[in-house]
Amino acid sequence: MQKKIETVKTLLDALPFIKEFNKEIVVIKYGGSAQTSPQLKEKFAEDILLMYLVGIKPVIIHGGGKKITDMLDALNIDTTFIEGQRVTTKEVMRIAEMILSGEINKEIVSLLNSHGAKAIGVSGKDAHFISGEPKDFEKWGLTGNITEVKASVVHKLIDDKFIPVIAPIAAGSELGHPGYNINADLAASQVAKAIGANKIIFLTDTPGVLNKDKELLSSLTEDEVIALKKDGTIHGGMVPKVDACLEAIDGGVAKAHIIDGRLEHSMLLELFTSAGVGTEIVK
Repeated sequence: MQKKIETVKTLLDALPFIKEFNKEIVVIKYGGSAQTSPQLKEKFAEDILLMYLVGIKPVIIHGGGKKITDMLDALNIDTTFIEGQRVTTKEVMRIAEMILSGEINKEIVSLLNSHGAKAIGVSGKDAHFISGEPKDFEKWGLTGNITEVKASVVHKLIDDKFIPVIAPIAAGSELGHPGYNINADLAASQVAKAIGANKIIFLTDTPGVLNKDKELLSSLTEDEVIALKKDGTIHGGMVPKVDACLEAIDGGVAKAHIIDGRLEHSMLLELFTSAGVGTEIVK
């Protein structure tokens, strides 16, 4: 009986947060171990379904760099990186789109639908709702920056009770253009601010932003993030993630969160508990 009472207490503790986020849009950047571990995939699907059922409107943007690299290696296609970003030739672009839109996107959609959600997969090329331009064509080829997000396309899917699952491919302006390979963190922040999301959550393979003693920094302001980048505390792969967080909150998103996707139900812990997990970044 005591166990049942504790279960009810947990549900009641979550009630204020369920009320707070009811009918709000939450953008989730899905990547890292959460996207590759079979067990974590199941937990992710359960979390999204629960969010959906209590009235939250989840929008998912996913990456897929490791699978792209694995396929390129299997096909003996050279792939190179400059400053941590993939150089996207036309040949690499074909493989990237095949993996992102054709394999990973459909796998996530199928997983969510199998759990009883109503998910639909799209890329930025669909209805050209994400347009792009070269980041620096001479340097990175078809690796792009986003120039426009047509929020109405995503809102239409949400209004029709779908969970949009978005592959980070942007459309080019020329007829027959192969499209642009977009960094998934950047795509998530751009989509979040365009559609008026309340929150954006980045699932990563770290507990969050750490100080120089490897201790978690649970909350940071924009100014604090800038200072930590300047003194080298935030470095390497965490830099594009905090930059995406800053871009989102500068664009009107209330809070951005970097949380550990290796932790089961980390999204629910962040959304529905007062302590939360990971690092929140606020304006």
